[in-house]
Amino acid sequence: MSEQKIRWGIMSTASIGKRSVIPGIQESKRNTVEAVASRSLDNAEKFAKELGIPKAYGSYEELLQDPEIDAVYIPLPNHLHKEWTLKAAAAGKHILCEKPVALDEVEAQEMIDACEKAGVILVEAYMYRHQKRYEDIKKLIKDGEIGDIRGIHGVFSFNGAANLENIRYKKEWGGGSIYDVGCYPISAARLILDEEPTAVTTHALFSPDHGDVDMMAAGIMEFSNGVSLTFDCAMWAAFRNELEILGTEGRIVMKAAFLGDQSYDIIKGDEVRTVQEENINPYALQADSFAESVLDGKETKFPADDMIRNMRAVKGALLSAEKQQRIILNEKEIKTYA
Repeated sequence: MSEQKIRWGIMSTASIGKRSVIPGIQESKRNTVEAVASRSLDNAEKFAKELGIPKAYGSYEELLQDPEIDAVYIPLPNHLHKEWTLKAAAAGKHILCEKPVALDEVEAQEMIDACEKAGVILVEAYMYRHQKRYEDIKKLIKDGEIGDIRGIHGVFSFNGAANLENIRYKKEWGGGSIYDVGCYPISAARLILDEEPTAVTTHALFSPDHGDVDMMAAGIMEFSNGVSLTFDCAMWAAFRNELEILGTEGRIVMKAAFLGDQSYDIIKGDEVRTVQEENINPYALQADSFAESVLDGKETKFPADDMIRNMRAVKGALLSAEKQQRIILNEKEIKTYA
């Protein structure tokens, strides 16, 4: 008897789905991609044929009406995440929503409430968090391998500035580098430290040629005991995706923290010890973790309110850059600023 699998529908023919998420779902053990939808049936059919997907729909509504679809992946522009999550929940579909899950914590709360009411699961697609090395690194830190944590430095940048039609350059659509890639080092620091930041100060390059979105941003996010995350992110700079955890007795460095090889270095004085984790597709791990929650009733790897807390930090970083001031990261302050 074959094991039950989640039957997925993909909402849009976005490149992130084609390049990474769909192959990951197809590679996973307990999932299958059954349908894709686009606002153009022709686009959907071409996409489906290229990726070996059985069904294609010319609207998202048609996909949601398909009784043979259990869950949907939403890689739509950020400003559409809430709308289509609410519609998917109302249709009884479980949801994997691309990061950032919403434009702010208020939207995230509405989405969570709607999914809880409908009895469906909502997960934010931070695939890197499913890599085993993050759990291993947290244990090393807990065991005192590099002493007391003094700070974290994270970067994620790429150069896509030449494509002026990129949807990431539409401010009203939730564009900008903080929402697109800055959210990675921010979420990683929260994960590693297992606590929430208290304040953030960010400086950014807002480009008139790119819809006045933040094309480059750098900031400091404050945690307890004098620990901070220093980070930068960009859509108009050379490619990097790195993370360094600095301790009193050593440091842990991931040269490819979010994409790529899943190794890391433990550096203590002149000694460098490289730990090579098995490079398992994190998108497949994410899909199978999702399947455990849907099919087995297991708690999601990260609780729903993690989405709210992460949006508070990410939105706070953007607000700081826009207002050119330090932002206090608590629910009351952020809602007031927003």
